[in-house]
Amino acid sequence: MTLLDLIVLAIGLSMDAFAVSICKGLALKKITLKNAGVVGLWFGGFQALMPLIGYLIGAQFAGSIEAYSAYIVFTLLALIGINMIREALGENDEAEASAAISVKAMFPMAVATSIDALAVGVTFAMQGAFGGIGTSVAIIGATTCLLSMIGVKVGSVFGAKYEKKAQLLGGAILILLGLKMLLSHFGVL
Repeated sequence: MTLLDLIVLAIGLSMDAFAVSICKGLALKKITLKNAGVVGLWFGGFQALMPLIGYLIGAQFAGSIEAYSAYIVFTLLALIGINMIREALGENDEAEASAAISVKAMFPMAVATSIDALAVGVTFAMQGAFGGIGTSVAIIGATTCLLSMIGVKVGSVFGAKYEKKAQLLGGAILILLGLKMLLSHFGVL
């Protein structure tokens, strides 16, 4: 995996958190740097933690399925991407976000938006992570934090107009990245 692959992956993974951050920005009465920072740290922190957990789990069995790793990576990324696209195209009743940024409000949202990163961590154990797992999770977490903070501001300024588009883009990015990795495995790219 190259640095560019990792950055594209980080952007794709962060689109769920970005979409939820837009909703948060809609709900918050007053947008401050502190509020946006809290939202960003929750989402970025969990987006960094989950691939690390996935990596630790995947490292336990990566050697025994190494011959199939390209197929597994492609399948996981494609499934995550398809699910993001399906969610974006479906009716989403949970789009209403509360204005609360407490632990009780943010924890479930941070976990929900980062579950897909757990599977990506498993792929890191099989394919390797750019610059090691620490560098990769730091880049994913920082990207998600930044985009979530931007999402809060976008939500307060533009409304929910871009939420579904962000999810569609994130899903497409993950599918294309999985396809690129599969084609690279076969020497096509």
